[in-house]
Amino acid sequence: MSRFKIERSTTQPIMPSRAPLSGEKASKYNLFPHFSLGVGKIHGGYESLAEWILSKRTVKIDGYVGVDWQGIKARLNEVFAARGLRVNWVFAHDYFLPERQLDELVKPFMGEEDSVWGRITSLELSQLYDLESLVGLQSDSSYDLNIFYGTGASLIREHHEIIYIDLPKNELLLRMRAGSAYNLGGTRDTDTTRMYKRFYFVDWIVLNKHKERLIHTISVYVDSQWLDTVNWIASKDLQAALGQMSKTVFRPRPWFDSGVWGGQWMKDNFAQLSDEEDNYAWSFEIIAPENGIVLESDGYLLEISFDMLMFAQAEQVLGSGYGQFGNYFPIRFDFLDTFNGGNLSIQCHPSLAYIQENFGEKHTQDETYYILDCKDDAKVYLGFNEDINPDEFQQALKDSFDKGTEIDVQKFVRTFASKKHDLYLIPNQTVHSSGRNNLVLEISATPYIFTFKMYDWLQKDKNGKQRPINIAHGLNNLDFTRKGSKVEAELISKPYVLSEAPGFKLIHYPTHQAHYYDVHRIDVTGSATLTTDKQVHVLMLVEGTSIEVADAWGKKSVFNYAETFIIPASAETYTLKNLGGGEAKIVKAFLK
Repeated sequence: MSRFKIERSTTQPIMPSRAPLSGEKASKYNLFPHFSLGVGKIHGGYESLAEWILSKRTVKIDGYVGVDWQGIKARLNEVFAARGLRVNWVFAHDYFLPERQLDELVKPFMGEEDSVWGRITSLELSQLYDLESLVGLQSDSSYDLNIFYGTGASLIREHHEIIYIDLPKNELLLRMRAGSAYNLGGTRDTDTTRMYKRFYFVDWIVLNKHKERLIHTISVYVDSQWLDTVNWIASKDLQAALGQMSKTVFRPRPWFDSGVWGGQWMKDNFAQLSDEEDNYAWSFEIIAPENGIVLESDGYLLEISFDMLMFAQAEQVLGSGYGQFGNYFPIRFDFLDTFNGGNLSIQCHPSLAYIQENFGEKHTQDETYYILDCKDDAKVYLGFNEDINPDEFQQALKDSFDKGTEIDVQKFVRTFASKKHDLYLIPNQTVHSSGRNNLVLEISATPYIFTFKMYDWLQKDKNGKQRPINIAHGLNNLDFTRKGSKVEAELISKPYVLSEAPGFKLIHYPTHQAHYYDVHRIDVTGSATLTTDKQVHVLMLVEGTSIEVADAWGKKSVFNYAETFIIPASAETYTLKNLGGGEAKIVKAFLK
């Protein structure tokens, strides 16, 4: 147990720092997939990290927000003290601007006080400090070791080797909810909604730009998610790993969260998940800004943020999509679980012009719902009824918000019975919701927090409070022409067989013209070889037990039911082999 007070608001376990000794592939959905590097690449523990520091004598230790800096200092100091060494510790956080001054600096990017959205910042990390004092810090030769540490330490002018300490986003958020992590330079905010908004619109933006600049100058990369140890990798080995990964299949590490409408499907089907959580609403299968990728060597596991791969190898990963998206990974997969849960809110997403003007995002939240599983009574709400009266709908929304009255949703919004393997198209400005008893694979553009909730079925959270409702934003964006027969014609995909051969069938699920991605399904009884055509492919096994994926160089990986994996554009070709009985169905999303 950690001797330092870092708490996590969850019953879910931290990813293990070591891989299982058996080396056997999990027979079902694996919460902790990893990419193996061979021997001697990843090192474990504070003792080994301290040894590396000792060989340099003076270092700068930079890193992400939420890192337990004082705990790391204390553990390293134990090693140094045992050897009788005197260490000059200089904390970069002491040079943050005063907290009230920081609040004023970020205020233009924090939106309205009661809003969950701000605006993507134009600030740089260096602007959050008394920069002149920070950059001028100097080592002291009277000490055995000089260690400049904390977020921003690499800004110090003196040239020394840099260690970068990272923390996965899910662990940061769990620490934040438990009061163990705050915003950059902050110590007193307890409003988790406001803290998350600042993370999303300010802290993560400046830190990611900073991390991108450092990626080729750091000497050591450290994963600090555990409470009592760290794992680390030398930069040259990390760069080699990113190069390998950019040319072959890999699977990001998923993470999970509960919610007002959350269900029980994932809890029932993913054995490694904690049973103590009330429900699981989301699985972040691949949402690039928040997911990580786990590396393995000699049994040690080390998680890097997904954006590290994109900073180093975006063109190899995206191929012909690189010119449009740069180091931005454009496709996301996530699960929405309402089995024995509740309904998602009646909602829509902003138009491209609206999200750019109001929130500073480059792309908007165009989505699709692929029904992975459902009960007989499950429904999808999509588009308006032919006789929709916008004024009447608006009044019903306002009355519900003001008076707490129920809305007869089906009076206004079209309702469809869910069916496994159907694909519903949800371009921006479309009213929609997933009803109770669905397991939705949401295949979408990457933006993921711009949901304008207009009616939430009067559901309450664990604290008895209603989630924020965004009627004004919703009404500013709803397209009331998406109604009646136009919904079936334009918003429900009409799959057709694109090609077939012995052992496999390729099915096209056309998406809406507003979507910048398209969807195929590959049905395999034997095997099928596909080419990337210079595009990244994001895939998931949506029916069947397991499949083998072989790349062009002979590397083979196995993925199980409901697992997501990525084929970079530079992989060129890959072969899918059905390892179970019957037919394996694999969904594939790619850029148009």
